[in-house]
Amino acid sequence: MSENQASKIQEKNPEKETSINEESISNSENIELEDTSNNELKNHDIPKDIPAADNSSSRSSKSDLESAGFTLDEFASLLSKYDYNFKPGDIVNGTVFALESKGAMIDIGAKTAAFMPMQEVSINRVEGLSDVLQPSEIREFFIMTEENEDGQLSLSIRRIEYQRAWERVRQLQKEDATIYSEVFATNRGGALVRVEGLRGFIPGSHISTRKAKEELVADFLPLKFLEVDEERNRLVLSHRRALVERKMNRLEVGEVVVGAVRGIKPYGAFIDIGGVSGLLHISEISHEHIETPHSVLNVNDQMKVMIIDLDAERGRISLSTKALEPEPGDMLTDPQKVFDKAEEMAARYKQMLLEQAEEGEDPIAVMNI
Repeated sequence: MSENQASKIQEKNPEKETSINEESISNSENIELEDTSNNELKNHDIPKDIPAADNSSSRSSKSDLESAGFTLDEFASLLSKYDYNFKPGDIVNGTVFALESKGAMIDIGAKTAAFMPMQEVSINRVEGLSDVLQPSEIREFFIMTEENEDGQLSLSIRRIEYQRAWERVRQLQKEDATIYSEVFATNRGGALVRVEGLRGFIPGSHISTRKAKEELVADFLPLKFLEVDEERNRLVLSHRRALVERKMNRLEVGEVVVGAVRGIKPYGAFIDIGGVSGLLHISEISHEHIETPHSVLNVNDQMKVMIIDLDAERGRISLSTKALEPEPGDMLTDPQKVFDKAEEMAARYKQMLLEQAEEGEDPIAVMNI
């Protein structure tokens, strides 16, 4: 097109802006363009005032939104409902819309339905998805991974339960609570239980029962927490501590109890006193020196002992027969005499303990007289 022809077109439309849109280019009745060999507009034929893509005049104005029935705030709120910026570790609400053999399809508002594998449905063992989920159910899900090549996210319920289970056991440990849990397996080191869905371990040294370890499976045991460490995935519990605490609520220092020898070590003997084990240290057997507890005691011996210390925090009960000897060395020469006069000697011991306490002396020193 020549400059004269362009001038004539402008003169025909003096009141309109010199802009050409797609409709005006295609409308041959209003604007006639010269034929070119390739039917394309040359760059110098395009008017200079076509708005650029990032020109503010080409965007919707506030008045445009208001005329459409939206305010800017309402429009921003509407867009926020369709935010697809999901990240691993997020917890989102989702609706179950399909249960399949390998997992569940979940609508979380993303572009593609998310998938939850069967193994992620619960921290506990379940027979099938329907034990936990129902179609159309709305609940929380944990996002495990980024979108795959199909734009699909992987979800989990087990991860949420896992996090909350650790929070719960930490709180129980802080409260020094006693819990009951079923033994589901045993091994060479101890017994296995589940607490809030987490696997816990009871060391053999912290199991106090007359049963063989293998016979504990399916038994419910009272337990205390020894170690709660989420980072190392360690949950260690004590049956002995729980029993000692319960027993301690009914015991007191200076009390005489009947027990049976359950084990003998170089440093002393373990005495079963009504389901809990107390230690009769070698130094507490007699006033006379003893080379080894085996020279005085035998496994399964029935005997009377006096409680000299209760340590609830460590789950330990300390015992003595030395304090029950009418004469030093009687446990070596006439143990039956010691047992016959046990209550009488214990009463004297308590009285001495009370007198020493009133005089301000250390009761621990008194116990070692």
